[in-house]
Amino acid sequence: MSQSFPICVVTGGSHGIGLAICRAFSRQGYRVFNLDLQDFAQPVENGYWLPCDVAHCDEVAVRIQQVVEDVGKIDALVSNAGIHVSATIEETSEAELDRIFGINVKGAYAAVRAALPAMKAQRKGAIVLMSSDQAIVGKRRSFAYNLSKSALASIARTTALDYAEFGIRANAVCPGTIETPLYHNAIDNYVAASGANEADVHASEAAEQPLGRLGQPEEVAELVLFLASDKASFITGSLQVIDGGYTAQ
Repeated sequence: MSQSFPICVVTGGSHGIGLAICRAFSRQGYRVFNLDLQDFAQPVENGYWLPCDVAHCDEVAVRIQQVVEDVGKIDALVSNAGIHVSATIEETSEAELDRIFGINVKGAYAAVRAALPAMKAQRKGAIVLMSSDQAIVGKRRSFAYNLSKSALASIARTTALDYAEFGIRANAVCPGTIETPLYHNAIDNYVAASGANEADVHASEAAEQPLGRLGQPEEVAELVLFLASDKASFITGSLQVIDGGYTAQ
């Protein structure tokens, strides 16, 4: 594979926001390596699926080292893999907390840690962590997810400071309510538990956003692409909110 192409590694790139990110980078001429349990839900030109359970740090390290050995560099890393659970702190078991942190936080830790040596050697690199508006505000029945996304915001800040001398930038993207499979799954679970009307729930979610609609994965992907580009060369350690105005209320 030619090294003239920019290289992007994405975790959790097979569906939803992750898939939109892979497709956005592909359109900009990147070779995209997707670390996920499942293959791409839709074809991605110049996209390569590397089966990986991001909850296992050793698997992540092996896959990222494989990329470095194959192509010699990593220009951008997007840590996107994540899961959600709707529960209060009392309703969250230790096992569930470990599961959420294993994927959302340890998965990001493993990916960033594994990509840094290559980025340090080339003295350049862009890291984007997929946080959430829940790093800015609290939401009901979202204890563990909120906690994990706040941790990702922290990883972005500390990594930005620790590795600025190497020309490495790290930022966190904080989406609000985005219409993804994760969103639809959460709504389905809520409807099943509460007996609420599904259409009413979707309408209510849209109405909560000042712009009056849900965000789309492609909109988040464009922000991620910008943060990884040279156009964002003076942006690091930031939390970039994309939430239709929700956290401005």
